Amino acid sequence: MIRPAAFDYNPQTAASNRMQAAAQAALDAGKLALAEFDAAVTALRGAGVQVCVVADTPVPPKPDAVFPNNWVSWHADGTVVLYPMQAANRRPERRQEILEEVAQRCGYRIARVVDLSPFEAQGRYLEGTGSLVLDHVGRVAFACRSGRTDESLVRHWADQLDYQPVLFTALDRAGVPFYHTNVMLSIGCGVAVVAADAIVPADRERVLAALASGSRDIIPIDQAAVAACAGNMLELLNGNGQRVCVLSAHAQRMLPASALGRLAAGTDRLLPLAIPTIERLGGGSVRCMLAEVFSSA
Repeated sequence: MIRPAAFDYNPQTAASNRMQAAAQAALDAGKLALAEFDAAVTALRGAGVQVCVVADTPVPPKPDAVFPNNWVSWHADGTVVLYPMQAANRRPERRQEILEEVAQRCGYRIARVVDLSPFEAQGRYLEGTGSLVLDHVGRVAFACRSGRTDESLVRHWADQLDYQPVLFTALDRAGVPFYHTNVMLSIGCGVAVVAADAIVPADRERVLAALASGSRDIIPIDQAAVAACAGNMLELLNGNGQRVCVLSAHAQRMLPASALGRLAAGTDRLLPLAIPTIERLGGGSVRCMLAEVFSSA
């Protein structure tokens, strides 16, 4: 997790991220975001999750640094992937010293680095585990097409990491493609939460069949729940081997009781985190704040 130094509303991402609020709401955004971030880290550690916090650098200002999952992913075979990002002011978030610090503090052995960032020069983007929602057991990569998720790069990534790509189109309430897959899909060991009705009919059956092949409980959510960040959650493994499903407090409140009950039954613990400022101005939620690190061989 990256402790932000200059969190704020980012106008460069707002054109494609319809979940961001208006810029004038950003009074004291940095101070509020820091308090929410620190409380989230405390809650995660209290749930037995190992958290590696790295501080953002104030120069240049990086308003979205709190969302590291868009620029980096760590994998169990020692592969680290660096991703091409659409907004120019997000690209400085990729810092070599972060890779080195995480490797040292987490005991992670970097075997290779797959750097996709040069594709930015071609106007082709793939924004990490925002663009890609991964079934690590079945080795399937789900991705909804958008300006931030280039279809050819999804296939290139899948070839490099030995995953099967499942590409589809999914639209928000206004009929616009979701900017990131992880706002409408989350995959855990026992459950998958998906905005099924948002997937276009031509792709829906294929996507749901791929999700069901992992013997998970498929929990559908509607567009209102997606707008409340209820699709943006992540299941983590704590030090006791328990599965902890992390979501925002707002998402928990907006999920129907039936969906929340099925979600709780499919994991060992639900951990809601209150991050209203980060969600409202950043347009991302809990999952976006977490770049998970797997044990490497």
